[in-house]
Amino acid sequence: MNHLLRQLSLLFAVLGGGVACIVAAMTVTSIVMRAGLSRPIAGDVELTQFGIALAISLCLPWAQLHGANIIVDFFTQALPERANRRLDALGALLLAAMCALLSWRTSVGAIAVREAGETSMILDLPMWWTYASLAPGLALSALVALVQAWRGGRGQALVEN
Repeated sequence: MNHLLRQLSLLFAVLGGGVACIVAAMTVTSIVMRAGLSRPIAGDVELTQFGIALAISLCLPWAQLHGANIIVDFFTQALPERANRRLDALGALLLAAMCALLSWRTSVGAIAVREAGETSMILDLPMWWTYASLAPGLALSALVALVQAWRGGRGQALVEN
């Protein structure tokens, strides 16, 4: 696998993990403030939804790179390894297409939402930020899956150890 692709996926995963940790800390703080002071953090639900969506999109490339996504292989267990590699390559190609489509559509959605001036309900944050922040993780996931499909099409293992 390309060293740059691996390093970029790792960087995205670390950022995604950091975002998830920040969301967790904010959630705990909000709960403590709600219980102790009857004043939770305003917009905590909005921030949690945005943060977790961002964390997931940033972690997807790393998960794909390491073959950590769920694979249902009940019906293909008995097939020869070569057939399984080709099916895995096809799956990677389909995932690449789906992630590329989602990245493109979230980018287009970000532009449309920005032009409409849509904001979040409680904090009045611009919603286009949310859409725009999801696109890079999805695009990198598409690239990782495309490289894996190419590797699988050449008879190589999709995931390097």
